[in-house]
Amino acid sequence: MKNTASLVIIAGFLSIWELGARLYGKAFILPSPIQIFIRFWELREVLLLKHLPVTLMTIIIGLAISIISGTAIAVLMSSRPGIRKALYPILIASQMVPIIALAPIFVLWFGYTIWSKVAVTVLITFFPITVNTFDGLSSGKKDIQELFLTMGASKKDIFYKYSVPTALPHFFSGMKVAVTLSVIGAAIGEWLGAQAGLGYFSRRMMTQFDGAAVFAPIFVLSAVGIGLFICVTIIENRTLKWRIKN
Repeated sequence: MKNTASLVIIAGFLSIWELGARLYGKAFILPSPIQIFIRFWELREVLLLKHLPVTLMTIIIGLAISIISGTAIAVLMSSRPGIRKALYPILIASQMVPIIALAPIFVLWFGYTIWSKVAVTVLITFFPITVNTFDGLSSGKKDIQELFLTMGASKKDIFYKYSVPTALPHFFSGMKVAVTLSVIGAAIGEWLGAQAGLGYFSRRMMTQFDGAAVFAPIFVLSAVGIGLFICVTIIENRTLKWRIKN
């Protein structure tokens, strides 16, 4: 029933969009969904074979760096109060600066290479992974940890057999946020400085006043974000089989 309701809402939204775009009559500003799909089909080889792989590579590298570094820092902060007090304010401050303002600086530092886009992606995905993992590692109950100790468990045993399982749901929650933000980060980086990628293609089509072609890569980016979210959900469900869902 929930899926049916979602489909009805989406269909209603697209119908209103289609009708409004046709009444407006300026496709270069507001193309209709049908016009966008037709334009996507015309550009499918360029979008899917040339620009999509570039954007996917940026997303994958950025997420990999964020997962490894974010998890490592979360573990350090949970085990060392001094490190937590030193790094936590810096993590928060890193999210106060608008990404759109930092992206040109990354282009200045790294040029029009993939690393300027990766830097934007890492900056935008690092925070949710780190904070959610840290919250998960810190959510363990002290009395249970003390019970482990009285039963002869070492700190290593407590970490791997209690803290990590407790933190996993929080980690996957952060991952769900991060994978969707990674698409935004890659697109922003490509929009401001790139030679290939879906964000770059959308910006180039905007200069040609081709509204449908501007929306076509956005459609692909949305599909990528949804696909990544579904992948994380599948991995979460297989990893957390022990968790009881209501």
